[in-house]
Amino acid sequence: MDSLDYYERYAIPYYEQTIDLDLSEIMQAFVDLLPEGAEVLDLGCGSGRDTKALEEHGFYVTPMDGSAKMCELAEIYTDKEVLHLTFEEMDFQEVFDGIWACASLVHVTGEEIGIIMDKVLDSLKPGGILYFSVYEGDRDGIYGGRYFHDYTEESLKRLLRHRQNAEIVRIWHTDDVRRDKEDHQWLNVLVRKLI
Repeated sequence: MDSLDYYERYAIPYYEQTIDLDLSEIMQAFVDLLPEGAEVLDLGCGSGRDTKALEEHGFYVTPMDGSAKMCELAEIYTDKEVLHLTFEEMDFQEVFDGIWACASLVHVTGEEIGIIMDKVLDSLKPGGILYFSVYEGDRDGIYGGRYFHDYTEESLKRLLRHRQNAEIVRIWHTDDVRRDKEDHQWLNVLVRKLI
């Protein structure tokens, strides 16, 4: 079972476990860097929770997810059409002012992350802002039915240093907001696409 199979199979319990999580403090750091009325891609939108929160900030949000079941649930929750695309299938060129990828790029392998990161950066307008979060650690494989690739601050810097059109704005640590996952640390990353 790969990660997409997991979300197809467990879409409803995953939705129920994540729909009420409060990421407002983390999101504010992203919001503060965006222009008024920004076009934002919610990359790996899951339940649609963050799509709604970003819309409340006055942004025009395009939600996207690779799981058909998660797309269905997010469409019900957000009352918006959700793009059913995998990371590999996305092909945008300078469309978005911001990309919010909360806990979604964790499922991309170490071999593929460079290609996917280039696709993500291609999707941003010059000067656009990417937020993404990954687990801090050294896992690389299937855990609990999903694939995870963890990072250190140094491995993130190395990944982004190889992208000439990317500038790290900030990297910071946060605890997991889920009570049953308090032992996990997240690395949060803000990146600006250079003009």
